[in-house]
Amino acid sequence: MQATKDTVVTLDYRLTLPDGEVIEISDPADPLVYLHGYEEIVPGLERALEGKTKGDRVQAVVPPEDGYGEYDPEGEETVDRSEFPAELELEVGGIITATDEDDDEVEFLVKAIDGDKVTVDFNHPMAGKTLHFDVTIRDIRAATAEEIEHGHVHGPGGAHD
Repeated sequence: MQATKDTVVTLDYRLTLPDGEVIEISDPADPLVYLHGYEEIVPGLERALEGKTKGDRVQAVVPPEDGYGEYDPEGEETVDRSEFPAELELEVGGIITATDEDDDEVEFLVKAIDGDKVTVDFNHPMAGKTLHFDVTIRDIRAATAEEIEHGHVHGPGGAHD
């Protein structure tokens, strides 16, 4: 079976930057499982996996526009400290999760703190970076009708992952 739309792909991966810095390695006991064709992984990697089969090893270089996008300087914003709950400890480099006006969760980075001004960055941490993936496909199976309807993989017994 090939990795095509409406298949569930299980894989092991290693993600590095061009300088060799390791960003993430999947846990052998917890491989990445995704529904192919539903934008659950970065587009450049999904295209590189298209048509591959169980056991294939794929090395893909994904430019920013096919990964997490270009870095957008307008994604940075300076706000008053009073915009945050008083009890929330802010530290440079910290990731904060908030809810936007549409009730969607949004993560952002605390980039700088200068007195009562806090600079936050809404760009994805990998925005603007070229990604190097080394992937081995462990398994491919047909997605269930329910997984296709929901647009994501279900775990054992139909659990939502």
